[in-house]
Amino acid sequence: MWAEVLARFEQKTPASVMTKLILEQAVPAAWVDQVFEEQRQRQYPRELLFSTIVELMSLVSLGLRPSLHAAARQMEHLPVTLAALYDKVSRTEPALLRALVTGSAERLAPTIEELGYSAVLPGWQLRVVDGNHLPSTEKRLGALRRERGAARPGFSVVVYDPDLDQIVDLQPCEDAYASERVGVLPLLARASEGQLWMADRLYCTLPVMQACEEASASFIIRQPSKHPRLIQESDWQEPVPVEAGTVREQTIELNGGHRWRRVELNLQTATESGDSVMWFWSNLPDTISAEQIADLYRRRWSIEGMFQRLESVLDSEIESLGSPRAALLGFASAVLAYNVLAVLKRSV
Repeated sequence: MWAEVLARFEQKTPASVMTKLILEQAVPAAWVDQVFEEQRQRQYPRELLFSTIVELMSLVSLGLRPSLHAAARQMEHLPVTLAALYDKVSRTEPALLRALVTGSAERLAPTIEELGYSAVLPGWQLRVVDGNHLPSTEKRLGALRRERGAARPGFSVVVYDPDLDQIVDLQPCEDAYASERVGVLPLLARASEGQLWMADRLYCTLPVMQACEEASASFIIRQPSKHPRLIQESDWQEPVPVEAGTVREQTIELNGGHRWRRVELNLQTATESGDSVMWFWSNLPDTISAEQIADLYRRRWSIEGMFQRLESVLDSEIESLGSPRAALLGFASAVLAYNVLAVLKRSV
């Protein structure tokens, strides 16, 4: 299903054997259809295979086709009508999208291991969490044309590994107004020991941090102005100078017997939003210093750079897709392409 992508790449630079292997084996059609069979609930293949749908959406995400309509028109031997294609796309089940992203990341992991990478915190797997809200779409659905405002098709909570430069998991949500704090919980169900989860202040809730602890995973989460109530807090330790300012820490205790660390970073220069002091909650062991915790949180911002690359290089937000499930499929297809291209970048 990557034949046309490979052809475009070969026009610009000779493709190595590794490059061809990445493009042809990352998300092969047979595997995509197998995922569909294993994860589907109400959908069934009939004449149109799920791998064909993913291929068409990938062409749009990669900018090789201006729209799904154009991709379908230029495809030889499309086995169904355009109406049937759009109907199939609009019914794509969110569980399929998550299975595709996690499965493709697992398939690419051995290749990344072979190519080599450097770990920010040796011995730990970094997991950066953030939400990606899709923009308002064009009013192409009949039900939307009578409304003054444009529809928001949904969002995804994304898990990014900055060491591998891979999106390793995502939770698609069709309700654009649902809570990211709730959407992240199914992702944390797969957390494990040796992983360090990092998130901004939106996720500083007791259920999120408890989920990490129950999975024996560690976390660094920025504290918001309103945070879970503290039962007790120790005296602050002496501040330590760092490049950005000074760092100090204390022990905090919450309901349920949770005793965690709170790190305070006093900045020499305020952030763009005007913050001169930042607090982080963490359950990392004492072998990781407060200075390291403050520095590690900076890696959370790497997900913002990833989102920018996703939007600038790939068409991850297809405004012509008004159906939530169709728009989320478009985003997931862009994620698949991003992961493949990130590995491709390592190999050349």
